[in-house]
Amino acid sequence: MLLRSFHTPSKQIIRAASTNQNSIGEFFSQHLSFPFLQYKEHLHVARAEKQFIYDTAGKRYLDFFAGIVTVGVGHCHPKLIEAANKQMNKYWHLSTYYLQDTVKDYATKLLEHFKDDPQLSVCLFVNSGSEANDLALHLAREYTKQHEVISLRNSYHGVVQSTLGLTNIAGFKRSYVPGSRVAMNPDPYRGIWGGRYCRDSPIQTNRSCNCSKDHCQASDRYVEQLEELLNFEVSKKKVAGMWIESIQGYGGTVQFPKGYVKRATELVQQNGGLYVADEVQSGFGRTGTHFWGYQAHGAKPDIVIMAKAIANGFPFAAIVTRPEIAKTVGTYFNTYGGNPIGCAVASAVLDVIREEKLQENALQVGTHLLERLAKLRDQLPDVIGDVRGKGLLIGMEMVTDKETRKPFPSEKMNAILDRCRHNGLLIGKGGNFGSVFRIKPPMCITKEDADFAVDVLEDAIRKEL
Repeated sequence: MLLRSFHTPSKQIIRAASTNQNSIGEFFSQHLSFPFLQYKEHLHVARAEKQFIYDTAGKRYLDFFAGIVTVGVGHCHPKLIEAANKQMNKYWHLSTYYLQDTVKDYATKLLEHFKDDPQLSVCLFVNSGSEANDLALHLAREYTKQHEVISLRNSYHGVVQSTLGLTNIAGFKRSYVPGSRVAMNPDPYRGIWGGRYCRDSPIQTNRSCNCSKDHCQASDRYVEQLEELLNFEVSKKKVAGMWIESIQGYGGTVQFPKGYVKRATELVQQNGGLYVADEVQSGFGRTGTHFWGYQAHGAKPDIVIMAKAIANGFPFAAIVTRPEIAKTVGTYFNTYGGNPIGCAVASAVLDVIREEKLQENALQVGTHLLERLAKLRDQLPDVIGDVRGKGLLIGMEMVTDKETRKPFPSEKMNAILDRCRHNGLLIGKGGNFGSVFRIKPPMCITKEDADFAVDVLEDAIRKEL
């Protein structure tokens, strides 16, 4: 198989870079807490541009993980750099005690993307997705005067102490947090119900089911299970809210049966709770068909959470909600919330997505990538259990047995990641068992990039069989 060749530095440069990588690797191990350094030989980054990362030896890598789904418009986009520099030459930080045009202008521009629901009209700015989920938890409980909250098994909503009860992936669990209820995950591939007609995706699972193209029975069954939870596990069916990722991110790009999110959230809202849409990974056009992932579900959120791609890697996050919910925040202060540099960069992100038609590109290139990965699944049926996703939010689940769906061994997953890295491709992995390849590149990638990525991935998998 022909793989794209990259510039090969001299042996002297490679030797020097290797020594430097070993040195910095030791420093990280001794003095910094970074438990997710994922390669056998650490990758020491020198610079990045668009969809590419370059190491200290000068080797180029195609980045198909985008800073964990964060670098939406590409690394070091000149328009973002210009916006940041322009703001830094004015002022870096003032706090929320003063009126600032940069903050107002960004909030105005962001709210343009909520025209379909004008009640979502108040922004609260923070610094990360975990912090946004923490604030949303506070708002939901203050507004409803209820304490119980619901999230789905296999969900990820941050790992600060307050949100650990919302995150239901075993590796992140550190303690039991009272007041959190876990609903059955409506997963058409691994769940009890689901099959080939259930997902809103160009690629369906190979699993058979009794659903028709017009009606998803799996959705019916999972909604019934949610109602059982409300009937038996919370007082008088009253909850503060339900958290749902429009497509589960760290959990392995799990998509829900058609109709589930709309019906589940309406059930919660009918019982006084709020629907909190976690758009940290699925927002800003990444799914291709819609700007926000919840729009594809036809659901109406009360609170929308966004982070990651919001400012392309600058520490920034936001909540958008209704005025009456926002008023219940009480005495709340965030030192860096609405940082003017973050607002300037985030504003430029919205411009770039529109001007460069990146949402449209995510749909076109993402569909092409999904179709190629599905062909690979059919060619390697014993190890690729499922391919799923929309746009450039893609997961490929690896198994050792197609019938039992037993997860692929961790050491083989890591070996494939290392082979891909060696051949110039960077991807991630996730899921509760660490057996799903997370393929979520910058939205500026091309079909050529997609083809290269599939070729490299196929080569790496075949060599580990």
